[in-house]
Amino acid sequence: MEIKDFKIFQSVSQHQSISKAAKSLNYVQSHVTFRIKQLEQELNTQLFLRHNKGTTLTTDGEKFQTYVEKILATLNEIERDFDKQASSNGKIDIGIVETITKLPMLLSMFRKKSPQISLSLHTDVTANISKKIVNQNLDCGFVTGFKHHHNINKVELFKEKLVLISSTEMTQLEDITSAVFLVFKNGCNYRRNLEAWLKSENIKKPLLVEFGTMETIIGSVKSGIGISLVPKSSVQNDLENGSLYSYQLPDNYSNISTDFIWNKNYHLSPAMTHFIQTIKSVALEY
Repeated sequence: MEIKDFKIFQSVSQHQSISKAAKSLNYVQSHVTFRIKQLEQELNTQLFLRHNKGTTLTTDGEKFQTYVEKILATLNEIERDFDKQASSNGKIDIGIVETITKLPMLLSMFRKKSPQISLSLHTDVTANISKKIVNQNLDCGFVTGFKHHHNINKVELFKEKLVLISSTEMTQLEDITSAVFLVFKNGCNYRRNLEAWLKSENIKKPLLVEFGTMETIIGSVKSGIGISLVPKSSVQNDLENGSLYSYQLPDNYSNISTDFIWNKNYHLSPAMTHFIQTIKSVALEY
């Protein structure tokens, strides 16, 4: 059993697919399959159920995953603590939700104060960023609509208003609920709020089309492909000049927070401590 086996297991678990895990790790699929089978032989148990749609953890697989997460988190912490380049200069790995419009202002403010600290940004959805922070694969993150996790500290920065946007004016609820909805992948809290609202309207099987970036979603809405739930601040100019139209949802679906999060058990570097202090000071201004 080697360290890379833990990483392979974790990737298959996260992607729920051997082929996707192999692609993300730059391995051939047969190698990933072989290492998983070896793990199962060493542990004398089946870790994954294989089916047409991919893989699912067995009960023993879920049990093994808790150990893997602890082992990899410890290894990450060891690497950080003994990194010869870790100093007052330092590097911070930050997970970001692409749609946070005020993020450039926040990062620019920090860069002016601490130009010697390197910032590495990793774009993903809130659920994945949160998990990577728990596993100490990221130092911190800027996410949306974060609820709670016992291993994560949170500072709410500000509130955003979400609106449904379309290329034509929407006046009837029936026109909206029968439309094609353009969304980010699962784990995005804009999508979570949209699906919750559709459920409240008794729309059981809405047609959802996934996209990877906000720019693509907005461009597709303008082209008339469908409608989407996005932060009003990201399309303010388009709404004002009439290239897009909006529909307001009830507050419990349209109000969403932008949050700064980090692992409460993580040994903070001087760079990370300074970054947290800077972000907290910004939060007090909103």
